[in-house]
Amino acid sequence: MNFYIVIPAHNEADHIGSTIQSLIDQSHRPKRLVVVDDNSTDDTAQIVKSYCKQHSWIDLVSIKSSDVHLPGTKIIKAFNKGFETLDSNFDVICKFDADLIFPENYIKKLASHFNQNPKLGMASGFCYIKLKDNWELENLTRKDHIRGALKAYRKLCFTQIGQLKESMGWDTVDELLAKYHGWEILTDKTLHVKHLKPTASTYHNTSKYLQGEAMYRMRYGFIITLITAVKLAWRRKRFRLLWDYLLGFYNAWINKSSFLVTEDQGKFIRKIRWRGIRGKFI
Repeated sequence: MNFYIVIPAHNEADHIGSTIQSLIDQSHRPKRLVVVDDNSTDDTAQIVKSYCKQHSWIDLVSIKSSDVHLPGTKIIKAFNKGFETLDSNFDVICKFDADLIFPENYIKKLASHFNQNPKLGMASGFCYIKLKDNWELENLTRKDHIRGALKAYRKLCFTQIGQLKESMGWDTVDELLAKYHGWEILTDKTLHVKHLKPTASTYHNTSKYLQGEAMYRMRYGFIITLITAVKLAWRRKRFRLLWDYLLGFYNAWINKSSFLVTEDQGKFIRKIRWRGIRGKFI
């Protein structure tokens, strides 16, 4: 299978070399790798260029965007810029972060999963972070959710979900839309990916309400949003987040923010969410 990979990167000079090298060392090497340098002020671009000189299948795209970190919007805009430079001769398209080290069998194992199951639309391994001397699971989400850091999509699935949304919550709505179109999702617990820069616990002040806004735009409705907000705040042990999420939802409702999904897709998403909530108690 032909794997194409796009890596958005902003000031990743400390990690990008390790990420690229781990992809070069894959037993099933990707056909194309595009790194999108998004307004970096360090040596990210120079490091990527050194790999481009050695490997014709690696490319660098440089763009300039805002320095403000807006979760979802900034990184997917960069991804889309990289994706636009690719041809259509891929079987699987991947959006990876620039601070990961993949085991050498990572892509080979994903290819095996996709080949064995024609209904598999998305697949991944798990992120592990270093705590003292041990690499431990970065346990931020459900075990059946694919982290935004390491997404891999079958081509048809990627097309049917409308590619990736330039919005907070993109890495949730993509899975929900994949299920809407009848695709299956797989997380392989045997694939341990080293996450060199653990996910930030805080965001820029201008973006702290975006999670609640995303729940509105995914048509969760207030009750599901409230339950989800409580769960996320509890998991992150930051109960102020509950207020931030609900205020973000309220602001989106008052401002009539555009939705990320259709009404029919919204009904499907709420059905899935209620099924998951009931499953916790039954």
